[in-house]
Amino acid sequence: MRRFSMLCAAVGVAAAAFVATSPAEAAGYHLICWQNTGICQIWDESIPTTPWPSDFHRVSHSVPTFVDALALKDHALKKGHCTL
Repeated sequence: MRRFSMLCAAVGVAAAAFVATSPAEAAGYHLICWQNTGICQIWDESIPTTPWPSDFHRVSHSVPTFVDALALKDHALKKGHCTL
């Protein structure tokens, strides 16, 4: 029984080490624009649902970081594609 416990502990440590060293899956971001207000919002693609209510459209391509998405939003605001 003691050997079995040691084996389980070793497997647990190995699994934790593997999870800690594997790279995290990068989530992307893009801009959505609400059709009734014209307000743009940064949407995190790792969220498994769609925005509610569904009166929006996607106005940008995917970017890897939130800072890049902020730059896209700033550009859209300056060009007049978004109101806020």
